[in-house]
Amino acid sequence: MNSEPVQPDPVRHRDHGTWLVRFTGRILVVCPRCGGRSLVVPLPGVGDPKYFSDLLFRPRRLVCAGCGAVADWTAEERGRGLVGAVPGGTEDPFFRRPLWLQTRCAGRILWAYDEEHVDALAAFVGARLRERRASPTMAMFARLPAWMKSAGHRDEVLASLAALHVLAGRSAPEHRSDAAHERGDRPRHQGSLLFRGGPY
Repeated sequence: MNSEPVQPDPVRHRDHGTWLVRFTGRILVVCPRCGGRSLVVPLPGVGDPKYFSDLLFRPRRLVCAGCGAVADWTAEERGRGLVGAVPGGTEDPFFRRPLWLQTRCAGRILWAYDEEHVDALAAFVGARLRERRASPTMAMFARLPAWMKSAGHRDEVLASLAALHVLAGRSAPEHRSDAAHERGDRPRHQGSLLFRGGPY
């Protein structure tokens, strides 16, 4: 995978309503055993999702290349349905492990799921003109905190995103950011349900 960050367009960003769940296909987290970088991915053999929202219900596996830790997650059952994970906050929505990609920025915590997520945020933050072409109800960029969207913080946020991109390529416990720890700031569950009939 290319370790170089994608350079944001300095002029224009078009928001087509990208949801945060789109970036949950691959999440870098702190390993529960060794404290290094581990990876949360869909369980092998399940197949590709038909919709991005399917990613909230797909079984997951946490794997650590450093110490060999492995754990599996499946969605909670409620009656005949599955309770979906809720993305957001500084913990992954499946295993509730601290995200590996966290850093202090403008007096807050800046976080991302993986390099693709970092690049998407950098493209938005770095743009001088931002166009919205979809409803903001579930769109990731419309729901970003005001401090990240502020022109006054643009340079600091971009520098911090570049630091996260570098951190994504590191995996040893000693590379762990001092910001990457439990905070209990996961979003309150909204009760998303999937009535089964698919492969899960």
